[in-house]
Amino acid sequence: MRRHAPHQGEDPDKARLAFDRHFSKEGFFPLSGVDEAGRGCIAGPVVAAAVILPLDAPIPDVKDSKTLSPKKREALFEVIKEKAMDWSIGVVGWKQIDRVNIYQAAAEAMRRAVGSLRIGPRLVIVDGMKLKGLPIPTVSVVKGDNKSLSIAAASIIAKVIRDRLMCRYDKVFPQYGFASHKGYATLQHRQALQRYGPCPIHRRTFKWVKPES
Repeated sequence: MRRHAPHQGEDPDKARLAFDRHFSKEGFFPLSGVDEAGRGCIAGPVVAAAVILPLDAPIPDVKDSKTLSPKKREALFEVIKEKAMDWSIGVVGWKQIDRVNIYQAAAEAMRRAVGSLRIGPRLVIVDGMKLKGLPIPTVSVVKGDNKSLSIAAASIIAKVIRDRLMCRYDKVFPQYGFASHKGYATLQHRQALQRYGPCPIHRRTFKWVKPES
C-alpha cells in the first residue's frame, strides 16, 4: 500500500488526516488507528485504544499524546469521543505482563481493543508494532502517532484512560506517588520502591522492581 508523505510546510493536522484518507481512497474504510500507553512503566497495566474516525475533517491538535499537556489531553479526549464513529480500549494487567513480557502484553491489549469495536474496520493501522493475530489487514506505521490522525487519537484515548487508572491506584497505594508519575521509573518512584518495596501492581520482572541478582 502506498502511503501519503507530508509535504514540507503542510499543516500537520491536515497531513495526519491525509495520511488516513489515503488508505480510505484505496478501499480501506472504515479503518481503525491503534496505540498503547504504559509500555515503559514499571507498575500498572498496559492500556491500548482503537479509534475509528469519520475522516471528513482534521481534528486540531490531535497528535502524539506524549507531546500534549494533561489538560490538553483531557480536552481532546472528549472531542475524540464525540467525533469518533467508534472507539474501544483493551487492558492487560501487570501479572500477565510479567508472565508473557511487555511486548506480547501490549499486542494483546491492542487485539482486545480492536475486538471490542462495534464497527468492524477493514484495516488496522498501528503505531510502531507489527500486530499479529487479527483477521483483517494490519499496517505498522513508524512514529504513527505523529503521522496518522486515527493513531494519534488512539494514543490520546489510551493515555487518558491509563492515567485515570493510575490515579485510582494512587488512592490505594499513596506512598508511591502514582498520580504524579503514572508508574514510570522516576526518581520519586524509585526512592519509594527502595523505602517501601513493591506493591501488588508493580511489574516484578522489570528493572528497579525485580531483586538484584
